Amino acid sequence: MEIAKITNKRNILFISFSLLALLIFYTPFREILHLAFYERLYAHMILVPFVSGYFLFLKRKQISLAMDYSFKAGLIAIIIGISFYLIGGKQGPWHTHDNYLSLIVLSALIFWIGGFVLFYGVKAFKIAAFPLLFLLFMVPIPGKALETIIYLLTCGSAEAAYGFFKLTGVPVLREGFSFQLPGLNIEVAEQCSGINSSIALFVASIVAGQLFLRTGWKKAVLALSIFPITILKNGMRIVTLSLLGAYVDPRILSSDLHRKGGIPFFIIALAMLAPILWYLRRSEKKNVRTENKG
Repeated sequence: MEIAKITNKRNILFISFSLLALLIFYTPFREILHLAFYERLYAHMILVPFVSGYFLFLKRKQISLAMDYSFKAGLIAIIIGISFYLIGGKQGPWHTHDNYLSLIVLSALIFWIGGFVLFYGVKAFKIAAFPLLFLLFMVPIPGKALETIIYLLTCGSAEAAYGFFKLTGVPVLREGFSFQLPGLNIEVAEQCSGINSSIALFVASIVAGQLFLRTGWKKAVLALSIFPITILKNGMRIVTLSLLGAYVDPRILSSDLHRKGGIPFFIIALAMLAPILWYLRRSEKKNVRTENKG
């Protein structure tokens, strides 16, 4: 009964702190909601809090057994969060809206996690580290970083498409991102980078790794495998649409199939991810059996 009272007191304090954080960071929180509902790039943000909450729910008993106030660590995190917030408000050559929003949302998360550490303790934070850090997917990608990722994916997609064109035996001339097919010229633009599906696949791989794998480096391998998978998937999509445009109907390249037809290829990407997850999970089971025999 006494433990329940202490837990309820902590929960009330933390909920009050969370409401304070929401009040302080109301404006960036509102912008994040706008991004999540109206920008395809950040559609995954809608699910992030629910996924985080689910994993926190799974860890609730362990967290309750490890609870303890950690004033020093919690206050340090809160101060860091406030410092980032103040830095974000300053003008400078790096100060764009994208960078500002990224830094402010990051500061809000650090501030809120500091409150968690303050009221539940460092040990509880270590137990809840994954669901708490998973909330970092709520932070918008800074503009320059996003541009670099898109450029690398576009380069990789162009290379993959060229390789698939060679495999099909279709005569093709290439100059950079431009391809010349019989009766058709195409260009691999930034829109072909598959950045939206890449982020969705990356988030999915992180969740799958947490659910099905135990070893940290194998979780990392699963997450990193998303990048070659995305490039291969993009190459397949570019070649498929190009061949349909060249040999069936050129209007396909300006149709909804081109603009919104990424779902079948997203499913193909998931199908490519599945055997990697299966192999990594199987290797872990083998190691467990070997250790048990030893």
